[in-house]
Amino acid sequence: MSTTGATADPLATLGSLPGVAESVETVRKAVDRVYGHRIMRRRSNAVTSEAALRGARGSAALSGADWALEEVRRRTDFSADAEARVVGGALRLTAEAGQLLSIWRQSPLRVLARLHLVAAASEGPETGRPRQAGEAVDEPLVELPLPDAPEVSGRLEGLADLIIAGSAAPALVTAAVVHGELLALRPFTSHNGLIARAAERIVLIDSGLDPKAVCPAEVGHGELGRAAYLAALEGYVSGTPEGMAAWIAHCGRAVELGARESTAVCEALQRGAA
Repeated sequence: MSTTGATADPLATLGSLPGVAESVETVRKAVDRVYGHRIMRRRSNAVTSEAALRGARGSAALSGADWALEEVRRRTDFSADAEARVVGGALRLTAEAGQLLSIWRQSPLRVLARLHLVAAASEGPETGRPRQAGEAVDEPLVELPLPDAPEVSGRLEGLADLIIAGSAAPALVTAAVVHGELLALRPFTSHNGLIARAAERIVLIDSGLDPKAVCPAEVGHGELGRAAYLAALEGYVSGTPEGMAAWIAHCGRAVELGARESTAVCEALQRGAA
């Protein structure tokens, strides 16, 4: 999303695209249903914990490590192979996201750098900073054209400026743009998909739409599938009003499905089955 020559609040402009208001309203109703469940008054921490686990599993699946939930739950060693490292990175990012809320609106680029450090769990020179000219990107599941380093730098700065300035746009719109822009840019040498989805989570929590993190969009993205995810991302990258609206609607559907998942968790907890 280029911000050159944009209005004072380009995110709010996106909120007026055809169909976006309906997506926003549908998401709000889905979130409200979870928060209105009687189990949330007594065991919201348990729902949050389960949502975090399921969200991490969904995010890892989109990055090529499609493990069963019970395998994610029981495993303790996430260093054995490439898939295990992806799952481990997703779990670490989900845990870290809630610790970065106080920094996000003041220094989103600092948060993104921290997310890369957490996901990569390494101390290489490329870790924790945007990629430089000539550095390769390990993101095989996203095959869209890769912006060069100067474009990445400029667009990251633009995205950070939008977040710091704040917006009247609905939380869903902001979350979708942050997610889409990070996937389009792939600003780090690795783990960009995991980071983009973690950043979406941060926006949804920080905005107040999902303050207890019980509506994991990552679950919905995983359930909708990689093909639909990448098709919607192509719409975002196109920059057309129709493409942008379709991406926002896709993200909205993902939040809805995450809310549905946690509603099921609440029902299970109420029955004493989980």
